[in-house]
Amino acid sequence: MRSSARRGSLLCALLTAVAVALGPCGAAAQPYPTRPITMIVPFAAGGSADAVARIVADGMATPLGQPVVIENDGGASGTIGMGRAVRAAADGYTLCFGSWASHVVNAGVRALPFDVRNDFAPVSLIASNPLVIVARKGLPASDLKGLIAWLKANPNKALLGTAGAGSASNLAGIFFEKLTGTQLRHVPYRGLGFAMQDLVAGRIDMIIDLTANALPQVRAGTVSAYAITADTRLASAPDIPTADAAGVPGLDVSVWQGLWAPKQTPKPIIDRLDAAVVAALAEPQVRRRLTDLGQAIFPRAQQTPEGLRAYHAAEIAKWWPLIKAEHIRPD
Repeated sequence: MRSSARRGSLLCALLTAVAVALGPCGAAAQPYPTRPITMIVPFAAGGSADAVARIVADGMATPLGQPVVIENDGGASGTIGMGRAVRAAADGYTLCFGSWASHVVNAGVRALPFDVRNDFAPVSLIASNPLVIVARKGLPASDLKGLIAWLKANPNKALLGTAGAGSASNLAGIFFEKLTGTQLRHVPYRGLGFAMQDLVAGRIDMIIDLTANALPQVRAGTVSAYAITADTRLASAPDIPTADAAGVPGLDVSVWQGLWAPKQTPKPIIDRLDAAVVAALAEPQVRRRLTDLGQAIFPRAQQTPEGLRAYHAAEIAKWWPLIKAEHIRPD
């Protein structure tokens, strides 16, 4: 009798151990994802980053078999939304759609309560929007070399419209000055839309603006375009030369986007998400919609966690020293 009871106890103990052992495995074996995924966009709705995020999220839904829901959580140049993503569970159901502005510049000009390099798990590089150097009509320069020559002949006189300290237009202007040996007077605006109005009216001389914003005026003939700040021509504006080709090698400034998850998100989930991004970016409709926004999709080889990690690190190494040297602080 005692032997039978002992065998029963051993069997119960064995079954309990097996149940405990299989519990996590059973949970892990469930196909991911089993419910909608939240993609935090740390900027207000309606902006460039928001538009790209929505296109990519729509494209990811089919390969994932679940909707990817955008939640805009703006404030402090992305800090609020990014902080929320950092604190989220590392289960693949909360993602952070970040950019050059949020994951490079913001961390260079502010003391953040998290580390942009180590508190996020990179998923994939997505696309970039290079800038274009435009000037008022009537400025005596037919190409970028001529523009630089005119600027050198008139040091600290040309007015460059920007969106304020730490903006892409401001940093691009500083970078342009350093590479060309020119001196510009930066004029901050509440937004580059206002600066573009003054450029068209001839009240300022230059803007280095996102191609998506500037190309309509270029095509309308109200401003002159001199170069794209990228190493390849833009599909939506193939007639505008790159800065490299126009005489300023290395003038590469792009507002790029990537997708991150909270750190410690399991690698199989990261790989599943990356595969969904790759599938989305391969869709002709997605590519067309992004191209229409002036976006240049990164090559397939860079659409990986490793590609995003390396690109992010290189951008930090490029921009943080410049931000520090210029003592740039948010307006």
